[in-house]
This record gives sequence, C-alpha cells and structure tokens, in this order.
Amino acid sequence: QVQLVESGGGLVQPGGSLRLSCVASESIFNIYAMGWYRQAPGKQRGLVARITLGGSTNYADSVKGRFTISRDNAKNTVYLQMNSLKPEDTAVYYCNLQNPSRSYWGQGTQVTVSS
Repeated sequence: QVQLVESGGGLVQPGGSLRLSCVASESIFNIYAMGWYRQAPGKQRGLVARITLGGSTNYADSVKGRFTISRDNAKNTVYLQMNSLKPEDTAVYYCNLQNPSRSYWGQGTQVTVSS
C-alpha cells in the first residue's frame, strides 16, 4: 500500500503563491497518473490537476494558467505550483496516486487565501 504525505499548505494573501508537495512511500515511476484534488466548503471534491505516466497534464478550467503540476520520479514526489492565488482557491488539497488496481489518497493540506 502506498502512503502519501502532503505539505506546503498555509495562509497566503490573494495574488500570492504556494507550492504543494506530495511524497510517496514507494516508487512512482510506473504509476499511471498522479493528481491534486481539492474540496472547498460547501463544494464537492474535484480535480485540480493531473499528470500521467507519459507526462501529459490536464487542469481544471478555474486554475489553468495559474497552477502547474510536475513530478520528480527520483524523489517519489509530485508538486503543485500555485500562482496568482484567489480566495476561491481556498480548500483542502489532496494528493492522489492512481495505479492499475486502486487509487491512494493523502491526508490533505489546508490552503487558505485571504487578505
């Protein structure tokens, strides 16, 4: 079973930046896809960004041009660089790893964007 540990969340002012990190307990070299999801108060959990084994990426429309997902296989880590943050980005962000048999989730990290 894969264990995921997220970090990098916190309080930031509108327009600021944060970088989230997710470290996996085992190699992610052959993982089909890795992604970040969020759940804001009163909203359902939804996809923020995803990166596949081949390096293809996709993003929620609301974060395109502002967020970037990347992967470092040597460090078993996936990142989410978040720029130009808005109050609407406030949510708990969850790391997800998907393999052929199942998906794994981290505990989540809180991101709060407020002045």
